[in-house]
Amino acid sequence: MKSHRLARVAEAVREVVSETILYELQDPRVKNVTVTRAEIAGDLQHAKVYVSIMGTEPQQKLSMHGLKHASGFIQSKLARRLQTRFTPVITFVLDHGVKHSIEMTRLINEALGKGPTAEAREDSLEQSDEGVEETGVEQAERDEPTERVEPTDGAVEQGPAGK
Repeated sequence: MKSHRLARVAEAVREVVSETILYELQDPRVKNVTVTRAEIAGDLQHAKVYVSIMGTEPQQKLSMHGLKHASGFIQSKLARRLQTRFTPVITFVLDHGVKHSIEMTRLINEALGKGPTAEAREDSLEQSDEGVEETGVEQAERDEPTERVEPTDGAVEQGPAGK
């Protein structure tokens, strides 16, 4: 079968499944589910739908169980949308791609010094900068005493210029 037709059918399957999960599925077990992609067999009789589920391991298992339970309902919605001889049998597969990409981003940021360890590096840099000579403006700002103005009960205080 032509690959562009398989891609169109796969996209239609992904759309129908994601809309059905988002708007029509009322199973409380299915939460935080994102349909990432769908793969269709060449004979259009089987479809693997890859889903990403945010949450802990038990929450993921519970959501996958709910999706497997609702696969017949989702398949009936798919049958109304697709005009093919056979309606693909849907199999849900947990996609770890999103979690892996988040973990890789965290590791890269850590290596570049933008992660949680960056605070420790900034502290050590601040300590090493104390011995560096300051410019004239920074020196003047540091040497000037800062006055703290506190609100009074209506009386206006006059400073040295107001004598």
